[in-house]
Amino acid sequence: MVAALILSGGTGTRMGTETPKQYIKVNHRPIIAYCLETVLSYKGIDAVQVVADEMWREDILGCMADLCAGRKEEERVKAGGENGTCGKFRGFSEPGRTRQLSILNGLEDIRKYAVDSDYVLIHDAARPLLSPGQITDCLSAVNGGRDGALPVLPMKDTVYFSEDGEGITSLLERSKIFAGQAPELFVVGKYYEANRALLPERILKINGSTEPAVMAGMDIAMISGDEGNFKITTKADLERFQEIVCASNAKE
Repeated sequence: MVAALILSGGTGTRMGTETPKQYIKVNHRPIIAYCLETVLSYKGIDAVQVVADEMWREDILGCMADLCAGRKEEERVKAGGENGTCGKFRGFSEPGRTRQLSILNGLEDIRKYAVDSDYVLIHDAARPLLSPGQITDCLSAVNGGRDGALPVLPMKDTVYFSEDGEGITSLLERSKIFAGQAPELFVVGKYYEANRALLPERILKINGSTEPAVMAGMDIAMISGDEGNFKITTKADLERFQEIVCASNAKE
């Protein structure tokens, strides 16, 4: 089994809007709808778990109902979903104090229907341009028995290290530095234990989903990332995504 864990519990304060960024509508659809459409329709994903605040859950269910209503009738019947969720949606998880605690909450819920040898694909609702190809690449990377996969992008600029944030301490070798992306794929059992090992305090300092896996010595494959799969964090990111959607609609 492969379960997708969609993180949608953030407040998006850097956007400066009352509505969290993942629920802002672009072309009459909330941003979360774009990645949900990809994971719900991807054949290799068997279950979908969503981390979301209570106040947004009805909206998400309505969004999934709209997405599944657009599928062919034979696909909807085969999926056997209740409440228009295409048969893959398994439930909501509570947002945590931090992103990583939200992940841990999601993992605890996923383990109620998955076994330790299954995989979890973690993705942010605010990364709407998730492609089926990126999911395929993650799954292919663990075919040899590896513990997980992380899409990365090479650094284009020269990278420096500073001890105090004011002066340059040393030059880093750019060819060996990579920026991590999402989605990230992990073996459920090992990744769950890796996160549990960081409780109660160290987990609060985690910034990237793969950090606990690396700290636990899990075997994580690096795969090529996708520059188009950017995270909407600022108003400029939102405008960029709006332009992409408008351009895509103009071609249809």
